[in-house]
Amino acid sequence: MKLATVIGARPQFIKAAMVTAALRRAGTIQEIIVHTGQHYDDNMSRVFFEELDIPEPDFCLNIGSGSHGAQTGHMLEAVEKVLLVERPDAVLVYGDTNSTLAGALAAAKLHIPVAHVEAGLRSFNRHMPEEINRVLTDHVAAILFAPSQTAVDNLCHEGVDALTVHLVGDVMYDSARHYASLAESRSRILEDLGLTRNQYILATIHRAENTDDPARLEAVFNGCSQLAREIPVVLPLHPRTRNILRQRGLLEAWSKTIRFIEPVGYLDMVRLESGACLIATDSGGVQKEAFFFQVPCVTLRDETEWVELVQLGWNRLAPPTSASAVAEGLRRGLGSRGESASPYGDGAAAPRIVQHLETLCP
Repeated sequence: MKLATVIGARPQFIKAAMVTAALRRAGTIQEIIVHTGQHYDDNMSRVFFEELDIPEPDFCLNIGSGSHGAQTGHMLEAVEKVLLVERPDAVLVYGDTNSTLAGALAAAKLHIPVAHVEAGLRSFNRHMPEEINRVLTDHVAAILFAPSQTAVDNLCHEGVDALTVHLVGDVMYDSARHYASLAESRSRILEDLGLTRNQYILATIHRAENTDDPARLEAVFNGCSQLAREIPVVLPLHPRTRNILRQRGLLEAWSKTIRFIEPVGYLDMVRLESGACLIATDSGGVQKEAFFFQVPCVTLRDETEWVELVQLGWNRLAPPTSASAVAEGLRRGLGSRGESASPYGDGAAAPRIVQHLETLCP
């Protein structure tokens, strides 16, 4: 069996690392890796391939950035060309990015079965491009790998054939378990930044709903700045977010309180996450990683796909309606704890995915 894996963004590299390793151990499926180039900066791409031991991509499409329509369209055209040459038996996509949708559509139009890792997530906010990508990908997929029972229930409510849905657990939990000890031994980022465990807040901001709305952008960063006067706030700055702050003339002002650093590799990020006393984010993946490391999280959005974490008390929503709302949300998160539970499986999602893939096109 030949499998084409389409990836292009940081979260997908982390998920793919575990599944690719499981595929190599099984030895029954030939994997071709197609990198769209959605994340092309070395700090957002190359370092992850090196740290996570992901094989060099067989195809680098170098699409780069652009508007959602233009980027997705270019990816769709380029991925289709690869599939026409390689003729894989199935195409594997991850998550909810434009790379996900482009890979799924290219395969579906060529009548190649699509497998979707992290299927069934829903924010129920159709203004989010990620939500559109999720829904469309799930409804063209031939096999859907759900990370939680909530995700399975969402697919059931949408009328997806139950026989195509498999509750496998979350591959990011596989990654967190696998790389946590490695990060402790290899990463020196706390020492390099002069940080003390449990005495700083880690923040990440990149979603368009926050960065492209001037009012929300200012609420997020002014709120974080208020807390940064009481406790260090460290923020690895996404290139897109940095450009927006610079264009608006706000980067220098906020850098006086918030500690902006360059994007970091996975091992450094794991060390930063596990050592923080609180994580503030608009990233879906970071919300889960906070939970995996038992660090309280505040999600700077109006909703979250990971509702289990809110229900368990590990995560709380703080919609960035104002700086004071953000600051108050962060203060409430400090010192909070949640219930003990395992909603995302046992850390063995990747081998389950491989077993199901082997039955898709034997």
